[in-house]
Amino acid sequence: MFSKRVLLFVLACAAAGRLAAQTPAVNDYVIGPQDVLTITSYDQADLTGKFTVEADGTFSFPMIGRFRAGGSTLRQVETQLKKQLKDEGFFNNPQITVSVDTYRSQKIFIVGEVRTPGSYVLSGDMNLIEALARAGSTLPTASGQALIVHPAAGGASAPVLPADESPDNVVRVDLRALESGVAAENAALRDGDTVFVPRAESVYVFGQVKNPGAYSLQQKNTTVLQALSLAGGVTDRGSTGRIKIARIVNGSKQEFRVKLADVVQPGDTIIVQERFF
Repeated sequence: MFSKRVLLFVLACAAAGRLAAQTPAVNDYVIGPQDVLTITSYDQADLTGKFTVEADGTFSFPMIGRFRAGGSTLRQVETQLKKQLKDEGFFNNPQITVSVDTYRSQKIFIVGEVRTPGSYVLSGDMNLIEALARAGSTLPTASGQALIVHPAAGGASAPVLPADESPDNVVRVDLRALESGVAAENAALRDGDTVFVPRAESVYVFGQVKNPGAYSLQQKNTTVLQALSLAGGVTDRGSTGRIKIARIVNGSKQEFRVKLADVVQPGDTIIVQERFF
């Protein structure tokens, strides 16, 4: 679960991501159906306006008529518009800029342990932090990683989940490192990506602890002491020297004593016994 500090970091980076969408890097964005373009003409004001790209990839522009934008980048559209206005004798040196007012043609999917799973419009240079912020951040039941699944050629119209443990089209992101500000974990997203946040596996804590029950393992290499802290710690009657773990090994239940520094495994049952006196 993102802490308040991390949530502020996420929101700040999300805002930075939106600003990044206004930088020259977004000029490489490939226009698609339903995108809304803002075209500004400095030669003739009535040529300025918003234009929706239709299903066939075209829109109607004054003087020119139908203009094909689908499959082109913003700069390509801008260059071609200027060329047509000049070639058709309307202006000697057309002064036009093209930007995206509303991104609608490209989308990503965010599923799993997030507050608001669903499909989201991919806008500009969106990264993982901004995507998670849009989905309301992760739930307390989320594991410590996220999987970014890239679609096969041709894109995807529905979420795509990994078919095996290490497919070539899957990028695994350490969310704990991301929360700590490791920029390399903040992966860039592209059209059709599915961001999957798996549910954390659980450990069970019983016996002489303040809040016995099942708890999600939020990080790798969780120790017995850390697991006990999730359950509120040991009661006055409990003994930190008399702790055992029940674990299923090859289909059979085994019990053994552990120390506070020992690492637990998903599915373990930790039992804190009473003190002798």
